[in-house]
Amino acid sequence: MADLRSDTVTRPTKGMRTAMARAAVGDDVFGDDPTVNALEAHVAELFGHEAALFAPSGTMANQIALQLVVPPGGELLAGADAHVVTYELGAAAMLGGISTRTWPSDGAMLNVERIADMIRPAGFPSVPTAAIAVEQTHNLGGGGVIPLGTLQDLRVAADKHNVALHCDGARIWHAHIADGVTLAEYGALFDTLSVCLSKGLGAPVGSLVIGSRERIAKARVIRKRMGGGMRQAGILAAAGRYALDHHVRRLTEDHERARQIAEALAPYGVVDPEKVRTNLVPLDLSKHELSAPALASAAAERGVLIAAMLPQVARLVTHLDLDEAGVDQAIDVLTDLLA
Repeated sequence: MADLRSDTVTRPTKGMRTAMARAAVGDDVFGDDPTVNALEAHVAELFGHEAALFAPSGTMANQIALQLVVPPGGELLAGADAHVVTYELGAAAMLGGISTRTWPSDGAMLNVERIADMIRPAGFPSVPTAAIAVEQTHNLGGGGVIPLGTLQDLRVAADKHNVALHCDGARIWHAHIADGVTLAEYGALFDTLSVCLSKGLGAPVGSLVIGSRERIAKARVIRKRMGGGMRQAGILAAAGRYALDHHVRRLTEDHERARQIAEALAPYGVVDPEKVRTNLVPLDLSKHELSAPALASAAAERGVLIAAMLPQVARLVTHLDLDEAGVDQAIDVLTDLLA
């Protein structure tokens, strides 16, 4: 099978498994795991922040971060297709008492002026806006990268209105490689970030919340309250550190393979290769007789797994475990089905 459903389907490499087996461990709830502590310090330093906290999943990392910048009863602004409001099962409201309001999503294309106009100040009877969340890269936006200049303008607007900025940076590594923007440049723009080690980088588990020392101390309490306190988690942290040391630069290969697939499928009117900048290839089937579930089902019967994101939108994702043979197989099967 050529599995293009997600970049989370990868398996630890031999080197990563060796690092996991050799990891020094302790009880992380007590703060005694040296490998976890080292990973947290390393990631915080990469983004130019004071501290970071290792969490089991990206959803938990996002929700911890949102609770750090939005008090119960406060409001979060985000795009209508943002992961924090579409794929996290209402966790912001359920767990944080957070009200969300969204702008019409256009993927990685942000209208900063429109977002700024949505900010509500404190005062009866409106819900005051406490934070804005953006996604880098943008999942339902086809892996699009928000330009650095746009984020800088958004930071200026947030400061003007005294609201916080959160970055769902699950795939920020891909943005870093695609645009050459340093992780520290991204980190300087946000009050909190969440970053994922299992999307694209090949680690089996793990995300981190990044922020100030004071915020991360509060984050540790929230993580425990949410059931995310882990014990000898250094085995997992070692995988994440290995991924950061060995799998970031190679993301260029995934980007090139995604572009290769997009160019092969472009003649069928389902994707614009110029918009495929990272490892996600969205297929717009709105003008095709096949629905996304139908295409996914037919492709699976022929050994190619893809994701049906919406009734007329399918997604292909290149990753560490997808080689050239898998790319060729996917192209052969999908071009045949689309034809």
